[in-house]
Amino acid sequence: MKKSSYLIKPASSLCNMNCQYCFYSDVSHLRKIYSKGIMSKDTVNILIEKALQDADEITFAFQGGEPTVAGLDYFQYFVEKVKQYQKKHIIHYVIQTNGYCLDDEWISFFKEHDFLVGISLDGNQMIHDKMRKKGNHPTFDIISDHIKKIQDHHIQYNILTVITSQMIQHVNDIYEYYKKEGFQYIQFIPCLPELDYSTDGYSLTPQLFYEFYHQLFSLWYEDLKKGQYISISFFEDLLMIFQGQYPRTCGMLGQCHIQLIIEGDGSIYPCDFYALDEYCLGNIHHQTIEELRQSIQGKNFLQQQKRYSKLCHQCQFKNICHGQCKRMNIVYFDDSYCGYQAFLQETYQLFYQIGQGKIG
Repeated sequence: MKKSSYLIKPASSLCNMNCQYCFYSDVSHLRKIYSKGIMSKDTVNILIEKALQDADEITFAFQGGEPTVAGLDYFQYFVEKVKQYQKKHIIHYVIQTNGYCLDDEWISFFKEHDFLVGISLDGNQMIHDKMRKKGNHPTFDIISDHIKKIQDHHIQYNILTVITSQMIQHVNDIYEYYKKEGFQYIQFIPCLPELDYSTDGYSLTPQLFYEFYHQLFSLWYEDLKKGQYISISFFEDLLMIFQGQYPRTCGMLGQCHIQLIIEGDGSIYPCDFYALDEYCLGNIHHQTIEELRQSIQGKNFLQQQKRYSKLCHQCQFKNICHGQCKRMNIVYFDDSYCGYQAFLQETYQLFYQIGQGKIG
């Protein structure tokens, strides 16, 4: 059974909030056209038709910007068109949202169509309200209420938290708050500097990367020894690696893949971090899925050189790292220090033991 997945930007880079560190806003500002607009019904029809011709099991994931800006009508139309086109296909729906506008209609829709909902929440109220605003207004209370609605309706969900430099002093508070709220599936992603590698006051350094995960692992491991397991994506990936499996996160083994990012106008890009004019693979209106995967631009993207550290040559973990993701590794290492290496030196034996079922 052939599987495929698509990361769809139904509202392009448009958003109803103004977060302090938004990486996709940075990417979009480097294109000739900042926003590709709301995806039209014509583009939806072509995308669905070609996707269902290409594979038997398909994941349609929606992201932004903020995907809900496209409106509930867009999503209702999308799932109805999938029903019209699909035969024996297995379909999965995923959305990553800031959660701001998730009223009862949205919640009912997600429940009815079995969406996995990722909600962006940046720690506890103090930190979140500094980072994630609507205009000048805080958003923590509204989004927390919407998370409770998702929990009450037993919708599959996870929490996505961007690790900013401001969080390092509050790891314990954040972890304890997430435990109290019953969050069982958490993805932490490091805040990146801008694509030109200028500093912005929020991104991580390799030292801060280490410090965050050093603190987080200690808290997580103590709970694990008590039989209290919380799924943290970075730790899950490491467990899979030390069990001899492929991790789920793209780039974790240092190798890029063509991801098929679908912008609002049908333009296709190989990676969410590189949705730039020079990497455009083509357009869903004009090429088949396979033609897009095999495009010259895609091959050039995969062959593009990435930065390494001098430390990589003698690193004991180089065969499971391979320089990590070429966009993310800016916060993992520089030429004098690797936070990932320092973290693994402390924990790799424990990850191996956990993977073998030996805890404590």
